[in-house]
Amino acid sequence: MLASFGLALAAYLIGSISFAVVSSKLFGLPDPHSYGSGNPGATNVLRTGNKVAALVTLIGDGAKGWLAVWLAQRLAPGLGAADWAVPAAAVAVFLGHVFPVFHGFEGGKGVATGAGIVTALHWPLGLGLAALWLVMAFGFKISSLAALTAAVLMPIGAFWVFGNSPTAWAMVPIAVLLIWRHKANIRQLLEGKERPIGR
Repeated sequence: MLASFGLALAAYLIGSISFAVVSSKLFGLPDPHSYGSGNPGATNVLRTGNKVAALVTLIGDGAKGWLAVWLAQRLAPGLGAADWAVPAAAVAVFLGHVFPVFHGFEGGKGVATGAGIVTALHWPLGLGLAALWLVMAFGFKISSLAALTAAVLMPIGAFWVFGNSPTAWAMVPIAVLLIWRHKANIRQLLEGKERPIGR
């Protein structure tokens, strides 16, 4: 039990590293909370015009989701952790991204981190959702619409792959939180005011 909570705590701390903030400092950009949507994510960093910084943010946020789950998968058996340790780590790293302890609990929306999590759990499902996001994002030029579609399909795909399991159920709070973090985007989509990618 203690090992399971330890893995979840480690995952949360990994998730609390905001690569939007890190890349902005690295490239001499303003704090991502201070412009655009105010969201510390790749789409907002792209609004600075620095595509490299946005790419670093995207890869970093995705990689931390993957890393936290991968570490839990590798360490849990040797530590005698519970069956729910890996799903708990998946939820914890996502919570870390959305509510990061290192950045005043003001985090991102979790799209890239969620993709990294799913890819670590089941790479075909993760790549499928990522491909769907790319097609929709560049087809409609609206990142939030692509993210919301992927969020709805993520738990459905998880139950199809994993069945009625802790891993599949872990995708439910992640998807719900991801959708909740897009509530302002949903309102703008309904009003026809959502900004396209890069603007």
